[in-house]
Amino acid sequence: MDTNKFPGDYLEGIINSALKEDTGRGDITSEILVPCEMLGRAYMQAKGAGVIAGTGIVERVMLKVDPKLGIDILIKDGNRVRPGDIILNISGSIRSILKAERVALNFIQRLSGIASTTARYIEEVHDLGVEIADTRKTTPGLRYLEKYAVKMGGGRNHRMDLNDAVLIKDNHFAALRGFGMSYKEIVTKAKQNAPPEVKVEAEACNLEEVSDALEAGIDIIMLDNMPASDMNRAVEMISGRAEVEASGGINLNNVREVAETGVDFISVGALTHSYNSLDISLEIEPQTLKLF
Repeated sequence: MDTNKFPGDYLEGIINSALKEDTGRGDITSEILVPCEMLGRAYMQAKGAGVIAGTGIVERVMLKVDPKLGIDILIKDGNRVRPGDIILNISGSIRSILKAERVALNFIQRLSGIASTTARYIEEVHDLGVEIADTRKTTPGLRYLEKYAVKMGGGRNHRMDLNDAVLIKDNHFAALRGFGMSYKEIVTKAKQNAPPEVKVEAEACNLEEVSDALEAGIDIIMLDNMPASDMNRAVEMISGRAEVEASGGINLNNVREVAETGVDFISVGALTHSYNSLDISLEIEPQTLKLF
């Protein structure tokens, strides 16, 4: 995923909204203390170890505040950092840098936190041939950015939105069973009605549902909240006839056990809803300050 391929003015809208929220009424502290003619340099520095995501967003935020600022990205998205590493340099109006500082840091700290969390999950299963995927459990309005961060951490994107693929979940089954349809009939109907190019995935909570899904010609089976022992049996039953996803209750303590069952990919909601932001700071270089 490339930030340049986000839909329309997606990034523009998010950045405008974030800047309006933080700087819409101005920056009274800098305006009364920092001379408008003061120029200099600053840098963003990693305070913790992790994977960087969001440098391009930082650049766009800074240039939105002041098109005359200079941005030099030293560590590109998807690369690892250690404490003390300089991620990027900024030069120009100190007032402008201070005005954009918090919004820019908010983006890069959170996106780098998602990328770093994703990378930790991948490290746990790196030798098992299984992919780590995200979910739609994202911050409202920030899905493209957060899924971009997952990709930067080495993860796989699951559905971007509800129209991206057919995924029959528990409440779909509950609603249709209320009209007397069986699990197998529901999956069969989805396969019959879905466009040929669209894959159909269904949740399966037990081995009987796995069997029914296979008989209905399912493309992807989501093993939902199954114990590892049942996942092992499910993977044997499926035997390559469908792609296999594991989901539900996955964390760093059990992700390897799940991966060892032989599933193709594991979806982890925690990538985008329970991550820790990467500690990154912006520092002014006093020796570079000049008045013009």
